[in-house]
Amino acid sequence: MRILLTGANGYVGRRLLPELIAQGHEIVCCVRDKNRLGFSLHDATNISVWEVDFLTKPTFENIPKNIDAAYYLIHSMSSSTTAFDAMESKTATHFNEYMLQIQPKHVIYLSGIVNHSQLSKHLKSRKNVETILYQGNSPVTVLRAGIIVGSGSSSFEIIRDLCEKLPLMITPKWVLTKTQPIAIRNVIQYLIGVLFQEKCYNQSYDIAGPDILSYKEMLQQYAKARGFKNWILTVPVITPKLSSYWLYFVTSTSYKLAMNLVDSMKIEVIARKNNLQELLQITPITYEEAISLAFLKIEQNLVISSWKDSLISGRFCRNLSELIQVPTYGCLTDHQTMPIQNIEKTLDNIWSIGGNRGWYYGNWMWKVRGFLDKMVGGVGLRRGRTHPTHLDNGDVLDFWRVVLADRNKKRLLLFAEMRLPGEAWLEFRIDEQNNLHQIATFRPKGWFGRLYWYTLIPFHYFIFGGMIRNVTKTE
Repeated sequence: MRILLTGANGYVGRRLLPELIAQGHEIVCCVRDKNRLGFSLHDATNISVWEVDFLTKPTFENIPKNIDAAYYLIHSMSSSTTAFDAMESKTATHFNEYMLQIQPKHVIYLSGIVNHSQLSKHLKSRKNVETILYQGNSPVTVLRAGIIVGSGSSSFEIIRDLCEKLPLMITPKWVLTKTQPIAIRNVIQYLIGVLFQEKCYNQSYDIAGPDILSYKEMLQQYAKARGFKNWILTVPVITPKLSSYWLYFVTSTSYKLAMNLVDSMKIEVIARKNNLQELLQITPITYEEAISLAFLKIEQNLVISSWKDSLISGRFCRNLSELIQVPTYGCLTDHQTMPIQNIEKTLDNIWSIGGNRGWYYGNWMWKVRGFLDKMVGGVGLRRGRTHPTHLDNGDVLDFWRVVLADRNKKRLLLFAEMRLPGEAWLEFRIDEQNNLHQIATFRPKGWFGRLYWYTLIPFHYFIFGGMIRNVTKTE
């Protein structure tokens, strides 16, 4: 079957893609920027790409043909604290317009559990998207999930950050709210299981794991699974805004996502019973088992996708293709060059930069810069990197975004997502004479941008000089 996969670069989409391929399906990945694919099309089989932005008015140019089914995995909760519902409504409406032309036999949407009498703004938006999709011409199946637990999921990473960093937590009263988490493995099983199940056409199903837990119990069970004790004190006086700042500063989440999460955490998210589990013969995974499975992937460096690599984790809002050509006019640069003896070892060092490995020189200065960035609303260093040695275009690398990772051409290009009075690139490139070029480029915005650059020149002298020396070491 030929299947359209929207949100192919997202957390769930990147997990679903290999499973659909393994089932023998041909996949058309919908992405806004084909340069952000987490794989090379030269190495991919049964995969093609449709570059489309569902936020813009449909043009119906180059639309794919002979599509049998479509997955709708588009969410905008982290794009805005105020207008994400309008964005989600627009994308769903435009999706329907495209589907009128494409005519798939089945549309599957991953939504949120919306059973509470008072819904948060984000859950109201999810329910509105369901209504819009049901107005299309194709049969629709809606799967409603609560918190998704798995390596790299936003919920898991937030819980991980809180428990690992705070042995004592003073928490708002929303930590007592009940929820019903579900393992990412079960989510993928449901998404695949309902495909072309006619009994599921034009039906909505809540999907969840077997445990109903408060957020406090989820934190405690995580700590128990990791073999340590944490203390959680609940107070009634922390406002939603303070709660959002608390999540933002302690965890790797963005402030926009923190705001919307806090808004939703006040609402109970408990699944209504249905027969879908029996129909598809799915064995539910407990919360404790989901944590164990997540760490099994983390310890084996087999994390397929992370929410942090999606554009919503930072301030990135441009196509990668716009940034591959580094500007020169009006720019300030620090260009370091050094001959290398071992190309492969040097490339290994370059492809391992950042995250736990650090930046090869003056890591304490990078940490200070990350802290300062976090203090002014930036992304800081807490996002790290998904894999310790592998990089894809579009991946997060601390407070950088990978614009181009081409090991065959011996070039890595990063674009800064930290808050700056300008734009910054960092490039590593090996030429034909086996010289490593390390180039920091800064395009300032006005006089303040230039003042910022010249103020940091003494630090650049040590940081960039030390970095290239250590990157080229082969010992």
